[in-house]
Amino acid sequence: MEKLAHGEVVNLLIQLAVMLIAARIFAEIAQKFKQPAVVGEILAGILLGPTILGGVFPELFDSLFKSNAMTNIALDGYIQISVVLLLFIAGLEVELNLVLSQGKRALNISFFGLVIPFAFGFTAPFFFAEFFGFAEGNKLLFSLFMGTAMAISALPVIVRTLMDLNLFKSRMGMMIVSAAMVDDIIGWMIFSIILSFMGKEATTMGLGYTILLTVGFAIFMVTVGKSLINKVLPWVNKRLAWPGGLISLSLSACFLAAAFTEYIGIHAIFGAFILGVAIGDSDHMPERAKEIIHQFVNNIFAPVFFVSIGLKVNFFTNFDPLLVLVVIIVAYAGKVIGCGFGSLRGGLGKWESMAIGFGMNARGAMEIILGLIALENGLINEKLFVALVVMALVTSMTSGPLMKWALKKGEATEKNLT
Repeated sequence: MEKLAHGEVVNLLIQLAVMLIAARIFAEIAQKFKQPAVVGEILAGILLGPTILGGVFPELFDSLFKSNAMTNIALDGYIQISVVLLLFIAGLEVELNLVLSQGKRALNISFFGLVIPFAFGFTAPFFFAEFFGFAEGNKLLFSLFMGTAMAISALPVIVRTLMDLNLFKSRMGMMIVSAAMVDDIIGWMIFSIILSFMGKEATTMGLGYTILLTVGFAIFMVTVGKSLINKVLPWVNKRLAWPGGLISLSLSACFLAAAFTEYIGIHAIFGAFILGVAIGDSDHMPERAKEIIHQFVNNIFAPVFFVSIGLKVNFFTNFDPLLVLVVIIVAYAGKVIGCGFGSLRGGLGKWESMAIGFGMNARGAMEIILGLIALENGLINEKLFVALVVMALVTSMTSGPLMKWALKKGEATEKNLT
């Protein structure tokens, strides 16, 4: 069995230490300005990457992140695990009972909040592919990816925004969370199918077979799988050390589900996400255990992943202002119009509908994960990746303030009418 040499181990440990320290410092700074920690972590990566450190001190950057190929492979393995765990904890936040309890209003918001952004995101790149950086390959897959990128939301950011505005337990908050849950499940399913056509599996699996596997796995996990989990978890909680037994078995199941979907040609992230949905929706998965897993992932694995984004590309040389602006406009227009229209159809007022559109517009970590996987698979170029990262940050940072503004305008309008 091949192993890292002494110098490579030292290099890997220094890499992880530097990345975690920088991530923590910048996350704390971001939170001081009432911004999500992920904003600071990405800025830390830009500082450590070719954008800043590589430009100012190229020798230091090369010795830290470019000197050992084996070290970089080991770091990539750590990052791959981080992505799987991030999607697992995103799945833990999905509550299927909550989705069903919100009825037609949430379904209206979810449907139009998925279809209209998808249409916006698909149409523009399909007809103006060169502007969006498409050079070669399958234009249909490229456009489908962009549609998915515009349609998906970031459930963790949405939940945090609603909590900050004291709206999480409100009727509006429940509708937004329910609609975002449905959009995320469908969005990640579509993205997994797209990725399955980019690898070796594309030559042996047809579209129908891939869709059947993806949908079949998802249905199995939220029905039979969930039933099995409900039977196993009480025994785990009673017989094994708590919370260690529950956490270790939950993560083991996460890795097995991720390995299964990766094996059948659907990306590992989908298996982790759906397994998280099935476990998180169980009555026997205590909130305390979820919180421990969240803290474990968000403070050990997630920071390294988000810092690594800044190491991938040079954000100065790949920053295209016009492309960034267009991506941001398409993102805002699709979500705000789609979710707003769905809200109006559900009987809500104009300003309340606009607030829901702004609330659903946060992209955050999920958008960045999606973009990075697409970049690594050669589906998008570095300029479009930078544009997607900037869009994710802008939508996450403005979601709360814009939602607050729309609600205040609605209150002012009601007062004037009375």
